[in-house]
Amino acid sequence: MTTARDEILGRVRRALADVEPDREPVASPRLAERPHAEVVDLFAERVEDYRAIVERCTPAQLARKVGAAVPKGATVVVPAGLSVAVKGATVDDGTLTSADLDAIDVVVTDARVGIAETGTIVLDHTAGMGRRAITLVPDRHVCIVRTDQVVADVPDAVELLDPARPLTWISGPSATSDIELDRVEGVHGPRTLHVIIVG
Repeated sequence: MTTARDEILGRVRRALADVEPDREPVASPRLAERPHAEVVDLFAERVEDYRAIVERCTPAQLARKVGAAVPKGATVVVPAGLSVAVKGATVDDGTLTSADLDAIDVVVTDARVGIAETGTIVLDHTAGMGRRAITLVPDRHVCIVRTDQVVADVPDAVELLDPARPLTWISGPSATSDIELDRVEGVHGPRTLHVIIVG
């Protein structure tokens, strides 16, 4: 029995039967070179456009900034290997269930890369980023991005990422819109994204 899928793919194959495949790789378009400080400024601006909270600090100020980003009395989870100590935090050892994580208010993680052009943060879930569940269930995500991790655009980021690793791409707080286009935040991830750019 022929399915609609088979019929469509058959038409595509017939249309391309006499087309010689292009063996040359196509280079990704790149943005014009600019000073790295401008790239970091663009990253901060684009992340703010997504309604995320963005702060900048020096490495010496990081612990204080992270502490201030965690509301007083909030429960906190951090991944093993986080680059900064967070007072009172639970270190995730992989045994926290989704119900346990649902009772936690804040997660603090490092990032793998920040993309200036899109305002996107990428986690590859190595040390300092933890497993994907801890970054998706708590209502607030405090994410640490170092200025040397910020790249201009997506092709630059892809060159740094291991495709065999699980990757989470974050562009602002979790948000969706209903049929009336009313924005609702926190439906499938943290309602609040707080990004601390260090450097």
